[in-house]
Amino acid sequence: MKIRFIINPISGKAQHKKLENSIEKYLDMNRFEFDYFYTERPKHATQLSRQAVKDNIDIVVAVGGDGTMRECAIGLLKSNTALAVIPCGSGNGFAFHFGMNSDIYKAIQQLNRSKIKTIDTCTANGLPFFNISGVGFDAHIAHLFAKTKVRGFSSYVKLVLRECANYPAQDYTLEYDGKKEVCNAVIISWANTTQFGNGAQISPESKVDDGLTEICVLKDFRRYLVPVLLYRLFTGKIHQSKYMTIIKTKSIKISCQNGQSHLDGEGHDLGQVIQIDTHPKTLNVFIPYG
Repeated sequence: MKIRFIINPISGKAQHKKLENSIEKYLDMNRFEFDYFYTERPKHATQLSRQAVKDNIDIVVAVGGDGTMRECAIGLLKSNTALAVIPCGSGNGFAFHFGMNSDIYKAIQQLNRSKIKTIDTCTANGLPFFNISGVGFDAHIAHLFAKTKVRGFSSYVKLVLRECANYPAQDYTLEYDGKKEVCNAVIISWANTTQFGNGAQISPESKVDDGLTEICVLKDFRRYLVPVLLYRLFTGKIHQSKYMTIIKTKSIKISCQNGQSHLDGEGHDLGQVIQIDTHPKTLNVFIPYG
């Protein structure tokens, strides 16, 4: 099988340095023929992935965080080339959902015992996303985090704790499956997989191949409950909170006053009307089976 590594040299971790030597050491050369490219600018990973499809590469491995994953996945949509991810970012939610190891050397070895699975993808106003996206507090944090000089999980947590006390809930109108609801929420996440990253499971029961997107509505709550909700988030129990409602649907329209959003952790402004759609079985992924 032909496998191509697309490496983001400025992702959240520095483990990817001298990656080519690690690939030669840990990748099964009897199974794979490999090459690699480094990204040089934003959206370059998408261009490299599209070229990989033209080159009849079997597997593209995104080496980076969820942003790198998303760029690579966009280039592979509806193609025969599968996506794998070696997590080197701050969150790595997509990779961790599928059980990829946070240690880069162990993650390379996992490729030796992986298989192809076809999963759903999603769009927000026509823009693809593959992991967790949304509006509200997490979008606010994504925009701030993009401006920080120090990356990593600890920096993200500090930012969350600093901002959560004063972030106001907002009114949203949800239209789906013939229903129309108004809710006052702190976060509305659109989940294809289970987690933001680092074990923070916003939608613990999400499935990537059921043809549905989970709309996770975290209603307004007393801010002294932040530690309790964080505990539930990191133990896979947030869906059991009375403040959380999860809607499973193929499509939904969300109207809001503030269109500040994020797609797989990358900040966007989608406007005041956001259409979320599920696209069944549109991406091949290469994931561990043991």
